[in-house]
Amino acid sequence: MFGRESAMAEPENVIIEFHRVGAYVKVSAVDPRTLTEVSIVGDPNAGEEMLARAAIRKLQYVMGRKGGGKAPVRGRTPA
Repeated sequence: MFGRESAMAEPENVIIEFHRVGAYVKVSAVDPRTLTEVSIVGDPNAGEEMLARAAIRKLQYVMGRKGGGKAPVRGRTPA
């Protein structure tokens, strides 16, 4: 992939936000280049590192879907 700019979010270039909501934590991940944002909700006992990784994985999945549909949709087979 030399000479091509990847559309996928790199973990070091993602903005992560944690917001406690009752017994849960809402974690938002934003790619500042494309302004793509995703959120997950998790158990605060899971730890910030694990929750941040899960949010980044979801962001990468969503960006992959937007960038050509390469990421599969659960329960569907490609046409």
